Amino acid sequence: MRSLRPTTIAPTAMIATPHHLATSTGLEILRDGGSAMDAVIAANTVLTVLYPDQTAIGGDCFFIVWDAADESAIAFNGSGAAAMTADPEALRAQGFAAMPRRGPFTVLVPGTIDAWVEGHERFGTLPFDRLLGPAIRYARDGFPVSPRLASVLVAEQETIAGLPGLAALIFPRGTPPTAGERLRLPALAGSLELIASEGRDAFYTGEIAAAIEQTIRDLGGWLTIEDLASHHGEWVEPLTAPYRDIALLTVPPNSQGLTALLALQLVDRVDLGERWGGGEHLHPLIEAKKLAFSVRDATLSDPRFVDIDTRTLLSRATVDRLWRAYDPERAGTGQASLPGDTVYLCAVDRDGNAVSLIQSIFQSFGSGVVAGDTGIILQNRGSSFSLTPGHPNELAPGKRTLHTLMPSMLTRDGRLLGPLGTQGGDAQVPVQMQLITHLIDFGMDPQPAIDAPRWLAAGPSAASPNSVLLEAGFPEATLPALANRGHEITVIEPWNPNAGHAQLILVDHQTGMLRGGADPRADGTAAGY
Repeated sequence: MRSLRPTTIAPTAMIATPHHLATSTGLEILRDGGSAMDAVIAANTVLTVLYPDQTAIGGDCFFIVWDAADESAIAFNGSGAAAMTADPEALRAQGFAAMPRRGPFTVLVPGTIDAWVEGHERFGTLPFDRLLGPAIRYARDGFPVSPRLASVLVAEQETIAGLPGLAALIFPRGTPPTAGERLRLPALAGSLELIASEGRDAFYTGEIAAAIEQTIRDLGGWLTIEDLASHHGEWVEPLTAPYRDIALLTVPPNSQGLTALLALQLVDRVDLGERWGGGEHLHPLIEAKKLAFSVRDATLSDPRFVDIDTRTLLSRATVDRLWRAYDPERAGTGQASLPGDTVYLCAVDRDGNAVSLIQSIFQSFGSGVVAGDTGIILQNRGSSFSLTPGHPNELAPGKRTLHTLMPSMLTRDGRLLGPLGTQGGDAQVPVQMQLITHLIDFGMDPQPAIDAPRWLAAGPSAASPNSVLLEAGFPEATLPALANRGHEITVIEPWNPNAGHAQLILVDHQTGMLRGGADPRADGTAAGY
């Protein structure tokens, strides 16, 4: 697979993010002796300024860390819970059959600041306020609006205009800023400065917490300062499963990461053929995605509320049962997929430590709620809850919802192969499946693996749950090969922004080099030294 730019290769350290300014920030941290954790925190903070549609400190954050000294991995679940006064019956009484997409009822406790602090205390080396400095400067002094962000602001101008707090933040002149225009977020700069000086308490018990509570209360929502103060993320053991000669590590439930593990175990049963992008390659992947999502949607939620037996779900018996439904000649019934606006980034430092991090406000501009005069956009992660009585993912007080965030890590023979991941909501699973098969089955380098055309089974613009969206660029014979199996094919433009913004870094143990790539569907780069 050819690429318009080469894979980035460096001997010492590397970072890959979806925006070049975030990448340059992380690279500076690595050059100054910072750890991989320092680099991703600094870069992530910059992204919460540069990409207000995709992410904000009012969202959640998950990561996996490879500790080179111990040759082991540990994960952190930084998802927040529903308010202790959350009441699904009250929403049903108001006529809601499903959770609203935006508004105060979709706001859960934001887990990002706690996740950064926890990760820094355990794996950081540079001072925490040093890591937030670049983002504070971009927010205070301004940053150039990227063409991607400019197009989003125009497309969502009407929606943003109907949300006064958001419009005041993003449209300071009353109209969408154009590509290359300087956008300043002084209120957000003030909040980041407060966090840099006072730490997590500023967000969870101090001035910012008070502003969040007051804003949600004024809008009739549930979240209180007590909910914020009681939040603590969770260090967890990664889930892992084999694929070919590698192992994939990801975050356990409430993350959807198990879905990718299950899908790849299904694909592991077939030969994808020698020809990339043909029907024999794509059909098994598409069907495995559908089968794995049927398990996700029926079982995954907060394991503190629902018994989730991950060992059984990933067992040979489960894989055997699911694969009996696979027909190599016919498409099965799929599920509609929801989009998500998120940032994924990863780094490897000079000591061989790696971090795979993902952070999000869920869908574009999250809940649309800005917390008072803080400049902080709050997530709409609560919209993922079910309002169906008895459903495993039904809204409940203090409960975390099924979460699309799923940073991943690859190992081979117990050694780090590298971190990888993508944004994209439900699309994170099929995008990771494609990246891994590109690398392992077809021997691609990181950048071509990322650049290659992608498929989305029932993606966000699909006409029906059985639709398959194909980015332009697949072999000509692929379309009839899939259509003859019953897939409903729609071709979309190449490098479609809804097809995920992926990054990855691989460790070449033979040469000692790092090899990385970043997604052309966003504004990113991989850089190292």
